[in-house]
Amino acid sequence: MFFACILYSSSKDKYYVGSTADIGERIRKHNTNHSGFTGKTGDWVLKWSESFITKEGAGKRERQIKGWKSRKMIENLLLEVSLAGSEHPDFTSGGPLVRTQ
Repeated sequence: MFFACILYSSSKDKYYVGSTADIGERIRKHNTNHSGFTGKTGDWVLKWSESFITKEGAGKRERQIKGWKSRKMIENLLLEVSLAGSEHPDFTSGGPLVRTQ
């Protein structure tokens, strides 16, 4: 199983869009002290994820979301899924949702 995901840092007030086979490990790595966009803050949390059978599917969804280049569209996605609810709660960070496809 592979995932497209959106992480959020409250200290940066920024979203990070990525894909991975292990969301928990991905969040842990982003929250370590390292150089790069996600380094130094240590407060990244999962806001959204969608599961895919293939790595290619998760990567395609990641690129689609990154192609929006719009914070408002990302926040609309988060709101839309939050309002719809989810039967798959995010067990790794206590976040509101995990969507499967």
